[in-house]
Amino acid sequence: MTETITGTNRSAGISQTELLDQDTHPVAAALREESRQGITEGNTRVPAWYYTSPEFHALEVEKLWSRVWQMACLEEEIPNVGDYHVYEIAEMSFLIVRTEDGPGGIKAYRNACLHRGRLLRETSGKGARNIRCAFHGWAWNLDGSMKEVPCEWDFPSLRKEDYSLPEASIDTWDGFVFINPDRDAAPLAEFLDGLDRHFEKYPFARKVKVAHVEKIMKCNWKACQEAFMEAYHVVATHPTLMESLGDANTRYDTWGNFSRAISPQVIDSPHLTGAPKYEIDPDGKQYVRYRHPMNGQIYERVDLESPGSDSQVRIIDLDGHESLFDVDGTHVSGPITQADPHLLIWIGGPSPDGVFDMPVMRKPDVESQVEARAMTAETRRADWVKRAGGDIDPSQFSDADFVDAIWYSVFPNWSPWGTFNPLQYRFRPNGNDPDSCIFEVMMFVPWGDQENRPAPAKVTHLGPDDDWTLAPELGATAKIFQQDSVNLPHVQTGLKNQEQQEVIFANYNETKIRHFWEHLYEWLEIGSTDVAVEPPSRR
Repeated sequence: MTETITGTNRSAGISQTELLDQDTHPVAAALREESRQGITEGNTRVPAWYYTSPEFHALEVEKLWSRVWQMACLEEEIPNVGDYHVYEIAEMSFLIVRTEDGPGGIKAYRNACLHRGRLLRETSGKGARNIRCAFHGWAWNLDGSMKEVPCEWDFPSLRKEDYSLPEASIDTWDGFVFINPDRDAAPLAEFLDGLDRHFEKYPFARKVKVAHVEKIMKCNWKACQEAFMEAYHVVATHPTLMESLGDANTRYDTWGNFSRAISPQVIDSPHLTGAPKYEIDPDGKQYVRYRHPMNGQIYERVDLESPGSDSQVRIIDLDGHESLFDVDGTHVSGPITQADPHLLIWIGGPSPDGVFDMPVMRKPDVESQVEARAMTAETRRADWVKRAGGDIDPSQFSDADFVDAIWYSVFPNWSPWGTFNPLQYRFRPNGNDPDSCIFEVMMFVPWGDQENRPAPAKVTHLGPDDDWTLAPELGATAKIFQQDSVNLPHVQTGLKNQEQQEVIFANYNETKIRHFWEHLYEWLEIGSTDVAVEPPSRR
């Protein structure tokens, strides 16, 4: 690995700001803006037990999830009166109901019968005329007022006006429905202040949700979210991205309740600076035969007949020596005894149908980085014209909008990406289990014919041991999520095994994580994060 230390907030090489200055199209002011609002400089240290403790989870439920605004669903998932959506967070369940047409016609109720506590609904649904408990038949009108009680004569102390369903605060933003269990919460507009201008050129409400995958992960929700808040891990976890992503030159910005990362693409990773340049493998294929950019070894899939299954991987070094490995990293034979676990997963793990013949993805073969980025952006502009028709003018968006990875983190658990990257993430505790969580990947795309929008995609559910490729709607992106998923169960186990019982975050590369923790400490009312340059033993 080549390390570059320059005394700046990035590795050597061209910066994101310099790339924006060289962009061939107009760059929005919000994209140019650099901000370090609400963050203390230095390394942040967090006790490891904050990720594993039932007591800390209980504190989060009490102080965070019971009081914070959180994205629950889409307005168009409950388009008609009587439609409802079940939203669950930790031990809490809410019923979000369309009570009337038009703005303000949505309410959120505690999803529990006021008789003996049964959930009123277990799943989302359409067209309810009232909300009736399946246990004893107690019923409420859609507006939350009590409708009827069987054998009402047997409850002489019950006054219907006292038994309306308890409500949560609710509001909408750009097509999304947010709830807050705290009925005295500050307005959502205040909580999301400033976020609108980052998406004003193409609002989310004009996009269509074309994929939604929900997977149980064997790690705490914070550990899972943190894995998707930085590009620092690319050098070790995603070797196939290193020849097209400036990972260590990612720019990180923070504002009130949200942060942003911009990873420049169609450039080499700074970690490859000074490293040997290996010959292009003429037989290379993106998903079945790939040359490792750091050491030049070729990883080749053995079984080409069963893309949906694991395969052994053959590794060939620069001298022609060959070894065989199982996909889990077990050495089978040959003189090469160590392998990159993430490239083994990439080559030897299950793949979507139809990708085995794809050539290795490469940047345009031109001298100038600016020209290469502009060429790539122009190709993508033409693609989006086909997808979105007249609903979007691609000439009004910069090359960076089309090329770079631009992703936001909205406290506490929602991560929307930029206009032309369809991804969105959400991270939730899995009930009251601090050792597992629910990770959701959604895809939203611009839509040309707004009068004929398809219904939002339904959720595909994956278990903790399911491969991401079992969700074909994600396409080849599923392979990247599988690489990340290899790390996370081992993170959760390792957090319990650490001798020092402390996690330390980088000052700049892990800016978004540190911004999250400073907010979390404030919400949990446990003081500021332990930000320091020196480890505790030296202070």
